[in-house]
Amino acid sequence: MMCTTHTAVDPTEAGTVVPVAKRGSSGKSSGSAAEKRKAASDVHEWISFTDPTEDRTWTFDATYLMSNHRCIFSEGCQGVLDADATDMMQGCCSYGAHFVDDDDVQTVVRAFINVKPRHMQFYDTAVAKGFLDSGEPGSDGNPVTTTRLVDDACIFLNRPGFEGGPGCALHIAALETGARPLDWKPNVCWQVPMRLEHAADETGHVVSQLREWKRRDWGDGGAEFHWWCTEAPEAFSAKEPVYQSLRDEIVELIGEDIYRLLVDELERPKWTPLPHPVMRAEQR
Repeated sequence: MMCTTHTAVDPTEAGTVVPVAKRGSSGKSSGSAAEKRKAASDVHEWISFTDPTEDRTWTFDATYLMSNHRCIFSEGCQGVLDADATDMMQGCCSYGAHFVDDDDVQTVVRAFINVKPRHMQFYDTAVAKGFLDSGEPGSDGNPVTTTRLVDDACIFLNRPGFEGGPGCALHIAALETGARPLDWKPNVCWQVPMRLEHAADETGHVVSQLREWKRRDWGDGGAEFHWWCTEAPEAFSAKEPVYQSLRDEIVELIGEDIYRLLVDELERPKWTPLPHPVMRAEQR
């Protein structure tokens, strides 16, 4: 198994080297020119290694995984609207969940059987009208299945003042039964703020990349968010690093064996991880 660690500004580095036009002259630079040069932004360290059993390379955002980022729903989360929505306590549930496939849908269908009115504010609406809806067309031209919206947010989102507590009804019900919320919720709901992407080259070799969820991952609307948690210092307050606090979620995404290889690299001695850009900015 080959393992490398590197620092990159853009995680999607090119796999081949191609000739490019020169961007400078002799390579000499004056002190004043160096001072004017802008520093690289959003710098992350990445760990990559080959899969021992597949034609695949795994790439991990080590900077994010070693950070102490956490979800701060109901603890200062400002939501994903174009203005501060802290008091609304909607988290990232304002637009409903977009399902990735039928298996994803069926996970929630099975979970709903165990959801009771005490868990879910809009339970009666879900029973009467259903909790699924059709969203905008996907890449195949067919409408994407989503959760129904009620009062401009996901039907499963309990609002402030509900006796069963604010937040995701599926999450609340799962915890009450001793189940893992990730086994009851739509994929996107338990994966955010992480994102796993796969890309294959012309030979069929797959590169799988696990990183933090960026604004751009929401589509064009992400740029309009008033606030996003992976950019917010207040969300970097967990007692454990992400790779530990979200162990179950990461294992669900990449498997136990790859997770163990990842941990070996993250916990290797004599390595000082680069602090997350948000925290470096706070220290300046």
